[in-house]
Amino acid sequence: MFPEMPNKTLRLRERLTTQLYRLKRRQVAYRHVWIGRLIFWGGALGVGLVAVLFAQLTELAVETLHGLDNRFPGWVFLSAPLGGALIVWLTRRYCLGAEGSGIPQVMAEMAQHGQHKRLPRPLLSLRILIGKIVLGIGAIFVGFSAGREGPMVQVGAAMMHLIGQHLPRRLQVDRRHLLAAGGAAGIAATFNTPLAGILFAIEELSRGIEERMSGLIITAIVIAGLVGQVWFGNYTYFGWLDISKVDTPHPVGLLLAVSLVCGLAGGAFARLMILSAAGLPGPLGRWRRDYPIRFAAGCGLTVALIGMVSSGITYGTGYGEAKHLLAQDAVLPWHFGIDKFFATLVTFASGVPGGIFAPSLSIGAGLGQNLHWLAGADYLPAMTNVLCMAGFLAAVTQTPITAFVIVMEMVSGYGLLIDLMIVTLLASGMSRTICPPLYRTLALRYISQAEIPAPKAADETPPESSSGHG
Repeated sequence: MFPEMPNKTLRLRERLTTQLYRLKRRQVAYRHVWIGRLIFWGGALGVGLVAVLFAQLTELAVETLHGLDNRFPGWVFLSAPLGGALIVWLTRRYCLGAEGSGIPQVMAEMAQHGQHKRLPRPLLSLRILIGKIVLGIGAIFVGFSAGREGPMVQVGAAMMHLIGQHLPRRLQVDRRHLLAAGGAAGIAATFNTPLAGILFAIEELSRGIEERMSGLIITAIVIAGLVGQVWFGNYTYFGWLDISKVDTPHPVGLLLAVSLVCGLAGGAFARLMILSAAGLPGPLGRWRRDYPIRFAAGCGLTVALIGMVSSGITYGTGYGEAKHLLAQDAVLPWHFGIDKFFATLVTFASGVPGGIFAPSLSIGAGLGQNLHWLAGADYLPAMTNVLCMAGFLAAVTQTPITAFVIVMEMVSGYGLLIDLMIVTLLASGMSRTICPPLYRTLALRYISQAEIPAPKAADETPPESSSGHG
């Protein structure tokens, strides 16, 4: 009986030692999880801060450009060709992959996750992150028609990619989830539209969502959105659209006309961008292929000419012009939407970094002022503008849910919810008949270059490497 006591004591001691060891391991794992969460939250906070900084610098660039153009008439005829050539040279020499909007680059990186083939060059890196911001602001400053929203998607994804390298392995966070969270947080913080950020990640970046991924995206959007709220306050991107006093039924003919015009115009816009990315035909295509820097200067001169015709309102993002149309506090030329359409196409073809979200919204607003005559006298012009903004954006991106939600949040136009849904769904369907999905088609061009070696110098870049503008 007594000899068994030491054995029982020994077994009890071993059991306690095992339990203490397991408890210690659990505590270590729990600590690593929290360290990973803090790193991730810090990354989301950084995305929000960068989005705010990007927005402020972009608006400052637009204001400075208009001030210089008013003080020195013809300023853009000097700044756009020289600045465009310099920006494209810097992009191709040091930041290849930063051209265009940035959304196709993020999609290409996400599509290549887990594949044996690697992209010929990283599309999400610190160099591209800095170049995207600096050169994107520079392109707007010299007079090109571009936005900051698409670039912010690439910047947000690049920041999360860099953050992901420091996350504990115990967290087991899929890289695709990090990229989607960073891109969605960038959209949400830029437009102050958290719901649209979530839908953009689902509808465009990932085409689906997993339970684990949804938590990451929502957390990143909430943190990045709070930064924007703290800085800008409780605001909507284009102000508040008051339709409470409008009792007129929404004209069905207007909805159909807006859907048709925006669907065809947006589809043609996206189609021309895809054709431009694939290589312009004839002498123009050979000029861009052989002399991309000179071609960018020519594009800058063209943008300046379009700006002269439109009295300078096609320069920059188009945010101010769209806001004027919605507020009806300024009269813009009837051809503003057409001018902005071609200025943005030329900007895209030039190869400078810059997005198409904000320009697309301003083009839609311009089309809206031309279609308002179809509505009744009691139907607010701003309502027609909002419908066209959502319809044109949906046709260009072929993401109807994101389009109507992002526009609805931008103007607090919840009373137009049904109208926005109808217009975006019809316009997106119309666009699909004449054009494949813009961002996915451009992303496939980056993926198709997986076996093409990266060029060593700017003017040695092969035609394929300059065809993936986003």
